[in-house]
Amino acid sequence: MKKLLVLVAAVSAAFAHAQSFPSKPISIVVPFAAGGPTDRVARDLAEAIRKPLGGVSVIIDNVAGAGSSIGTNKVAKAAPDGYTLLLNHIGMSTMPALYRTLPFKVESDFEYLGLVNDVPMTLIGRPTLPAKNYKELVTWIGQNKGKINLGNAGLGAASHLCGLMFQSALQTDMTTVPYKGTAPAMTDLMGGQIDLMCDQTTNTSQQIEGKKVIAYAVTSAKPLTTPALKDLPTLQASGLKDFEVSIWHGLYAPKGTPADVTAKINAALKVALKDPDFIKKQEALGAVVANDKRIEPAEHKKFVAAEIAKWGPVIKAAGVYAD
Repeated sequence: MKKLLVLVAAVSAAFAHAQSFPSKPISIVVPFAAGGPTDRVARDLAEAIRKPLGGVSVIIDNVAGAGSSIGTNKVAKAAPDGYTLLLNHIGMSTMPALYRTLPFKVESDFEYLGLVNDVPMTLIGRPTLPAKNYKELVTWIGQNKGKINLGNAGLGAASHLCGLMFQSALQTDMTTVPYKGTAPAMTDLMGGQIDLMCDQTTNTSQQIEGKKVIAYAVTSAKPLTTPALKDLPTLQASGLKDFEVSIWHGLYAPKGTPADVTAKINAALKVALKDPDFIKKQEALGAVVANDKRIEPAEHKKFVAAEIAKWGPVIKAAGVYAD
């Protein structure tokens, strides 16, 4: 009888929690530095999701480092109550291959809440680079083998993955220069300290529009329509067959978060993804707001599993590992 009463009390408490959720501010952990592309997506989403969650404050918590694994681990170990969430990008699917050991398991230590967007990438160069279009860039790369510096935002970052694929597609090696985030990498690119970078449109559109960097191509299957990117060719059309890289963002909660709570967050996410202001902000950055079955938790999880299977061989073939 005593065990039954304890069980009833636990169920009642869980139900009451779900009914009152959210009753205090929600934190979205961004496992990258402030000012980067994932941070921008998170801040736009925080504003859009606030209203359908009853107007509660949604706070961004930047926990950068170790290819997003530090911030991701913070959420994996957080209380499973819905008040600590994670917004991460393709890193969720690359960490299992990049790190020999991780303090969490991507596929089993999180509740998947839904996909947020897809973000194509752009191949860009320092403003003083003599090549002014992609054809000229390929010629310049051929003439400067062993001398080219290719920047990225750190091991496992979207820019790192795109750079690996670009070098593989051209069958050439460049000197990889990792930074602690996209912002310092972009600063050095604009200043001419590095030559090239392949980064998300969410971070490059303004720099391209302001002519602070030279844009050569996009990594999407089709040309983009945003003002800053509409005249750029795709790398596929430029001769790199099947070259397509899209960096997506998804929302997660710690494993064990009550189903009623995750259902409320998913419902709020779906409302946010239809918010005209959120869509407008994302489109201005070249991002495509998710509107397919991947916004459902189960489909989101299946998608990430497929991405893990896709990127694992690429990373292993490049021989890139983190301790």
